Amino acid sequence: MAIEVLNVNEYIEQGNLGRHETFTPRYGWLKKGFDAVIVDGNVFKAPDAIETLGVGKNMVRSIRFWCQAFKLIKSDRTGFMETTSLGDKLLVENGWDPFLEDIASLWLLHWQLFIPPLDAVNWSLAFNKCNLWSFSTKHLADILITSTSQYERLAKISDKTFGRDASCIIRMYVEDLSAKTSEIYCPFNQLELIRQAEQKSTFTFENNYKYSLPPLIFAAACFSYIAHYVPPGQNTISIHRLTYDFNSPGVVFKLPESATGDYLLDASRILPDISLVDQIGSNQLNFEGEPEQLYWKALEKFYEEKQ
Repeated sequence: MAIEVLNVNEYIEQGNLGRHETFTPRYGWLKKGFDAVIVDGNVFKAPDAIETLGVGKNMVRSIRFWCQAFKLIKSDRTGFMETTSLGDKLLVENGWDPFLEDIASLWLLHWQLFIPPLDAVNWSLAFNKCNLWSFSTKHLADILITSTSQYERLAKISDKTFGRDASCIIRMYVEDLSAKTSEIYCPFNQLELIRQAEQKSTFTFENNYKYSLPPLIFAAACFSYIAHYVPPGQNTISIHRLTYDFNSPGVVFKLPESATGDYLLDASRILPDISLVDQIGSNQLNFEGEPEQLYWKALEKFYEEKQ
């Protein structure tokens, strides 16, 4: 099925925020929510949802939010939930990585937050619009508020909601050593995308090479980006755009342009459908085939080799 490509403003305007109930995604939640939907698509609306999932009422809503935001489940018009292709391939009993033991799977899920529908739109705005060397939770919240002021629907949302999103973003990615052995541990801390800055209660994005990010996962993100953000019919894209454009893999993974090229060069040695070329001083990614199909091909290649 072809993906309808809208412009960035339309994706943002249609986005949602503040539905995580202040909870970051905890270890085991995604598998728990996914498995529950397989059994009952109405599980999150069921009177016994608290007992079924073994968590509090607010956590039930948070599990549903994160499973949807990561594109592991989806809802039809009636609110009935069903699993997605990604969820089926990744989290079923004999899937690619059902218990998310490989950090590559966390990178893949992190990427899903930035493709439409933007159920966690403030994640996109934080990663794209926050260019401060260091920032506090309030600084980040102010940036989110300013970034949504031009969108009529989002501009009406309470400032407190933006504050809660800013706090959740920081807590999701900043390593919390005290929580590593507790049930509140957020596995996305491992990505080390945000770290504590020198000044107390301030933070900074880690804009460097990510050694735990596999080239094939990065290549898959590039094809996913092309499928959702680039008009169909193109078979080439600049490395510069893949590094700096809104919700590009370079922005989402916080990488320098040199790393983007290195990852894709490594991936091209494994995937025969892609190559890097120099066109008038500009490095370009050339590819043969539909971007969505190449996305799945890169993922299948990576996880098959991990078996």
